[in-house]
Amino acid sequence: MAKTATPTKKRQRAKSGLLTRVLILILLVGICAQLYTLRGQVERAQTDQELLAAQVDAQRQANESLAADIAEGTTPEKMEELAREELGLVTPGEYVFYDVSN
Repeated sequence: MAKTATPTKKRQRAKSGLLTRVLILILLVGICAQLYTLRGQVERAQTDQELLAAQVDAQRQANESLAADIAEGTTPEKMEELAREELGLVTPGEYVFYDVSN
């Protein structure tokens, strides 16, 4: 009896060993796929971070400019500049030419 039990145990061990190896291989492939996906997500997040950092810097500069304008107060020159740029106003006797070639 001992001789007949031994070959079946070896077959079962061989089958279970093969099954274990296949399972480990599948798990490794799955982990590699996840790592590859995560790497792409990290790269996208870094790109987004750089873009947002640039936007923050631009907004900070605009805020500093506005704070400097507020600190200086209103002057007749600033009021005239704003009227020209924002409202398109001109002084009396001044000629305005529009480029309509475009």
